[in-house]
Amino acid sequence: MAGDHYFSPDPQSALRTSVRSLSLRGHEVTLETASGTFSPGGLDAGTEVLLKYAPAVPHSGTLLDIGCGWGPLTVALALEAPGASVFGVDVNDRALHVAHDNAENLGLTNVTVGQPESVPSTLTFDLIWSNPPIRVGKKALHDILALWLPRLSAGAEAYLVVAKKLGADSLLEWLNSGAIPGIRCERVETSRGYRILLVTKT
Repeated sequence: MAGDHYFSPDPQSALRTSVRSLSLRGHEVTLETASGTFSPGGLDAGTEVLLKYAPAVPHSGTLLDIGCGWGPLTVALALEAPGASVFGVDVNDRALHVAHDNAENLGLTNVTVGQPESVPSTLTFDLIWSNPPIRVGKKALHDILALWLPRLSAGAEAYLVVAKKLGADSLLEWLNSGAIPGIRCERVETSRGYRILLVTKT
């Protein structure tokens, strides 16, 4: 449907679901995907790159997936860190419904998914992962990152995966411009046309 995007709050396209068998950092899982969400055909290349190159996650603490979609990064975080509290946020209600069901079907009791405003405003994060919604537009993307990155705990890290052709290098420059006080950013990996950007809370 025209105007129906993965970042639409309430997709109007017909709901079509698929079941995918995936390997998430050594965990073999079956997850459901849905039309009207990001990459309904399965793991996209950027998510695969992030899963491959991001270092081991903390065993405990509070972790965040920005733009969780149907939940592969949220699920990967929760499986790798069963002692942590994992939050997945998205604006797409259909994606949130599927992500919630995927976590529940895997018996993951440490996962909370919801709209951004559902996350307590006082909460800080010990790790953030994100394949951010680049196609939402530069200003909206900057607003999203400016909302969440300041909520890193002192010394904590965020790993963002962004396609080089979709502006990874300009995003790196913006993140180091001082637009978001108290953070610094560096490129730590390039693979398959994607950059992994490491953001650190100073």
